[in-house]
Amino acid sequence: MAPQAKIFSTRGSLEIAKRIAKSYGMEMGKVEINEFSDGEFQPSFEESIRGGRVFLVGSTMQPSNNLMELLLMIDAAKRASAKHITVVMPYFGWARQDRKDKPRVPIGAKLVANLMTAAGATRIMTMDLHADQIQGFFEVPVDHVFASSIFVPHLKAQNIEDLTIASPDMGGSKRANNYAKWLESEVVICYKQRKKANVIDKMTVIGDVTDRNVVLIDDMVDTAGTLTKAADMLLEKGAKSVQAYCTHGVLSGKAIERIENSKLDRLVVTDTIPQKHNSDKILVLPIADLFADVMKKVHLHESISSHFLEN
Repeated sequence: MAPQAKIFSTRGSLEIAKRIAKSYGMEMGKVEINEFSDGEFQPSFEESIRGGRVFLVGSTMQPSNNLMELLLMIDAAKRASAKHITVVMPYFGWARQDRKDKPRVPIGAKLVANLMTAAGATRIMTMDLHADQIQGFFEVPVDHVFASSIFVPHLKAQNIEDLTIASPDMGGSKRANNYAKWLESEVVICYKQRKKANVIDKMTVIGDVTDRNVVLIDDMVDTAGTLTKAADMLLEKGAKSVQAYCTHGVLSGKAIERIENSKLDRLVVTDTIPQKHNSDKILVLPIADLFADVMKKVHLHESISSHFLEN
């Protein structure tokens, strides 16, 4: 018989955690965060978790404080004798630092993986990592679910004619190809050269988009520089329309302004990160039901393979 499961959340992910708990069919667990005047904080579980499974929901947008709060909660759960500590990170905010792309820089994704494992996490659950191989950075099981199980049905329901799936960069070509396979569409790749982080020097497209309705697919949209530049370039190359589906809507800096002023018809994101904008061009699709079902299946030791559209 499976031990009792309880769901708790960091402060930054409280809204999505509540929706996940509602879909799961349980109340949120009680946790308090005590703050000191110098900014230090201390989480405290206000109910027994001994011998049970703890789901700790915490995306790491605005990374530093959210990550530290999550690590402290993992440690508290371990010291409170929880049997299973499953970290549910809809958005893993350090995933872009998955390699040394120049000398004397850290591999932040590996460091964060080590920290969570050292703190006491026994399982990780996340969505659309920037690079699939990040799963190997963890020494505990990782359930890596894909937004394609939400995006593909949504795209199919639109019955888009002359559909072409596009990757905004070379790194996303595998993801775009998987979408194209499920949607039985053509696929093209945008090739970009950067001067530095978040600054694009040149961009072109590999493939023909003339008279095609293009859907850009990516794991995240941050400043929206790449996305809006790609949309403009694709339209210049003859595309009839361009919309984008990006799992994580980081949308920092001037992202909203860029999207509003761009030629993108629409940007579709999930609510892995809380969205506080009021843009008519941005549609947010919920992930609570998906995560709740995966969490329930994991807790009951059932297969979750039905949620993996990408293979």
